[in-house]
Amino acid sequence: MRKHHPDNERIKRRHLQFLREAKRLSEASVDQAASAIAAFEASIGFRDFKKFHIEQARKFKRDLAAQINPTTGKQLAKGTMRSRLMALKTFFQWLADQPGYRSRIGYSDAEYFNLSANDTRIARAVREKPVPSMEQIRHTLSIMPANTDVERRDRALVAFTLLSGARDNAIASMSLKHIDVERRLVHQDAREVRTKRAKTFTSSFFPVGEDIEAIVVDWIDHLRIVLHFGEDDPLFPVTRVAPNGSGLFAANGLERRHWKNASAIRRIFRESFEAADLPYFNPHSLRDTLTQLGQRQCRTPEEFKAWSQNLGHEKVMTTFISYGSVASERQMEIMANLGHPNEDLDDELIHRIANMVRMSR
Repeated sequence: MRKHHPDNERIKRRHLQFLREAKRLSEASVDQAASAIAAFEASIGFRDFKKFHIEQARKFKRDLAAQINPTTGKQLAKGTMRSRLMALKTFFQWLADQPGYRSRIGYSDAEYFNLSANDTRIARAVREKPVPSMEQIRHTLSIMPANTDVERRDRALVAFTLLSGARDNAIASMSLKHIDVERRLVHQDAREVRTKRAKTFTSSFFPVGEDIEAIVVDWIDHLRIVLHFGEDDPLFPVTRVAPNGSGLFAANGLERRHWKNASAIRRIFRESFEAADLPYFNPHSLRDTLTQLGQRQCRTPEEFKAWSQNLGHEKVMTTFISYGSVASERQMEIMANLGHPNEDLDDELIHRIANMVRMSR
């Protein structure tokens, strides 16, 4: 049975290069597009794309709707289906403008990769995300062991994620030189740190408590004083694996190497919260925790703008839209309190709230 088509391979390579170089997509996004195209190609028996027919798109959508997620045992999420179909829509729109394909594929043919209007609304719906409370994070940190270097690293990693608000992939690539303990700063230099969209910025430690900050500071001191790490060495080094006394491979200290990606960080988070008898909260969810904390602590629009910039957002609307949803319990609390208006609310505070609302538009 055929498992590839030479012409398809050549045109796919050109399209992926277009996404990478012209559209400037990340490697992860390019890989997702390649996976979606490969799945479609397999569904049509690796026929030449020049022989595309709209019925192939309709069949592929039916196949997606019937596909089972091996992890959950359920049908694919509408969001997953939409992302795969959008990758194919983009591919065929581009294909319709390429020599040798223009006369065979119409630009409008790509529209057959759209989900139904109802499924699209389901896929794009904003749902409440699980967000850990400060109490849950503190509880998790309190029961995490810190007897070995690996355990100390793991506990400091969770603490630093909250203290800095940095994304997990950025944290995986940070070195000691990127942290200024005395000035309480984190330098996210895109030349060396894998920041989102290669953005360079400096942020301050978030005011999450001296206890959490102390865990991070103690870890940095341990790296420099006890392990003799230098400025270019990783802030969170990989685990050294070596044979133990039983001849089995096991953790044996740390190596002076950075993690290649954030998968190990997510594993540490999963194991840490499960050990605390809590649901898994991924590293990114702590940015939501910080946003909710900022909504409570910031008293003026200027303060919340600074809080937003400290998360790496150029626009405060990004913080409000992507991270600023009010948790259900807090929503009920606010609505209940609105039934008992605060008579002491002065004109200055009302003016501040009005300014914050205007800034969020």
